[in-house]
Amino acid sequence: MHSNTIDKSIANAVASVEMEGFHIDEQGKIWCKQLLLKEITMEEYIDLVTRKAGVTPKCHTK
Repeated sequence: MHSNTIDKSIANAVASVEMEGFHIDEQGKIWCKQLLLKEITMEEYIDLVTRKAGVTPKCHTK
């Protein structure tokens, strides 16, 4: 996927989420783009997002 296409896709997704009353910050957009460019894995993305939110995913608990 081309970087410009990814930027447009993220912008559309952000607009949709914001219409529902949520906010996506710049860091979240950067991580999403890195995921779509395959610079990070889905596991890394989920870890980054959940850590930022202060949530411990069930798969990481013992």
